[in-house]
Amino acid sequence: MPKVAVFMGSKSDEAVVRPCVELLREWGVDSFFTITSAHRTPERTERLLRELEEQGCQVYICAAGLAAHLAGAVAARTLRPVIGIPLVSGSLGGLDALLSTLMMPAGFPVATVAPDKTGARNAAWLAAQILALRDPSLAGRLAAARASLAGEVEKNAAGLEGTSA
Repeated sequence: MPKVAVFMGSKSDEAVVRPCVELLREWGVDSFFTITSAHRTPERTERLLRELEEQGCQVYICAAGLAAHLAGAVAARTLRPVIGIPLVSGSLGGLDALLSTLMMPAGFPVATVAPDKTGARNAAWLAAQILALRDPSLAGRLAAARASLAGEVEKNAAGLEGTSA
């Protein structure tokens, strides 16, 4: 039973969004990963939401470019947290997707992360942090992952200290 559903607007988004799913898997968070479109398949999107909520899905992550309506379409149909990943595409370089994901009307929030792969990873972190509020084991795995990130910085800093250009 997936706790997190990860939606992307098209197959071409997979390489950017996959790091999100990989992090969730690494932390043992069950997720569902698929393609659905706010514009091309609105009925599919609505059906998926209904089915996933019946299965206990707690958080939705939506990645889309251009008009980026997927996260907003999902937020309009659920009371569960929605995280939007704006994708860089089109002639506006992703600014359109960023603004579309950010600018939701009151009552239909979408937590918006950075564009592309950094955003995909942060979306996984945010979804896991939301779930960790009720899952101490997951909270421990996230704390260990954060400690590992800190260790990498310390190791890299030690390798540079005392050197000059």
